[in-house]
Amino acid sequence: MGGADGNGTTKPAAAAAMEIADSSSSSSSSPSPAPPPPTSVLRSVLLSYAYVAVWISLSFTVIIYNKYILDPKMYNWPFPISLTMIHMAFCAALAFSLVRILRLVPLPSDPAAMTASLYASSVVPIGALYALSLWFSNSAYIYLSVSFIQMLKALMPVAVYSLAVFFRTDAFRRATMLNMAGISFGVAVAALGEARFDVFGVVLQLAAVCAEATRLVLIQILLASRGIKLNPITSLYYVAPCCFVFLTVPWALVELPKLRAASGAGVIVRPDLFVFGTNSLCAFALNLAVFLLVGKTSALTMNVAGVVKDWLLIAFSWTVIKDTVTPVNLAGYGIAFLGVAYYNHAKLMGLRAKEAEMKQQAASMSLSPADKELEDEEAGKRLLAPDNKDGHDRRDN
Repeated sequence: MGGADGNGTTKPAAAAAMEIADSSSSSSSSPSPAPPPPTSVLRSVLLSYAYVAVWISLSFTVIIYNKYILDPKMYNWPFPISLTMIHMAFCAALAFSLVRILRLVPLPSDPAAMTASLYASSVVPIGALYALSLWFSNSAYIYLSVSFIQMLKALMPVAVYSLAVFFRTDAFRRATMLNMAGISFGVAVAALGEARFDVFGVVLQLAAVCAEATRLVLIQILLASRGIKLNPITSLYYVAPCCFVFLTVPWALVELPKLRAASGAGVIVRPDLFVFGTNSLCAFALNLAVFLLVGKTSALTMNVAGVVKDWLLIAFSWTVIKDTVTPVNLAGYGIAFLGVAYYNHAKLMGLRAKEAEMKQQAASMSLSPADKELEDEEAGKRLLAPDNKDGHDRRDN
């Protein structure tokens, strides 16, 4: 095992031993140059960048692929519920194979096992919200441009924080709420400059944001608080079948009559096996990429990578798909982007402060009673010590 320098880079044991030997020699000897970073550190950094690149690529691909299938000007298959049901059936089958047949992914075990009552009270509402989120978000691609949808998605932190405050899983802070207001203002400016503004499409995307935010908050309330931790594979194993069942209701009411009418008119509505198979495979691979990215780095890294992905999608929508992106669009999204960046920075600072406090508490608990008494005595002496050389205590006037 090696030591660590002030910059947090790991040093091999031989380099640490050489430094100890150098420190015992005379001060006239010149310091040796710093050793190069070990291969393991460089490898972990490259792997982190690789996870980010894979997630951005897959997320980018799934969004553009869904847009291609649903847009009337492209593949022209305007059945978003059917597309979502195909995704859920594919993901549920693969997740079942990985968990039950190949046994590559273990399920949560005692004391946090998934019981029937816990599934009914926790997974079922989460699955219903997931179905709504996917249905609404996929439907929005029929009416809105890819670039404008990414701008509307900047409202996700606003929805999540507002619901967390409502459900009392987070505290109300005036500074954070002002930050949320700034993000909302930026998105409103972007909406004013949208050339292809569609009220119904905006309503669908906002409904998708609200459903997804509620789902994320309920995961914390219903699952995380009970010690249930699900990775993307086990999440799909439990949620995908439930989501599929919920989607059958709006599918039977909304899309089944349209499919029958199209079939009666002689229009072929059967999905292309290659197009929908590769699209579903990309959707499943995206869940694996989320597992790798969050598991090997952090959720904050995923948030930052998401901002990069949004800018790439806006640029792609502008240059390749030829969607109109106005200067007002970019100015509004720039305001929202700064608000989201500040929110992520504040979250990072809060996590670091909480981690430092936990380490300090752990170190304090590890002290013996005699050490604690000595530490308290020293702290008392520091409080009573004079602040100047005259022996007088300094007091505010």
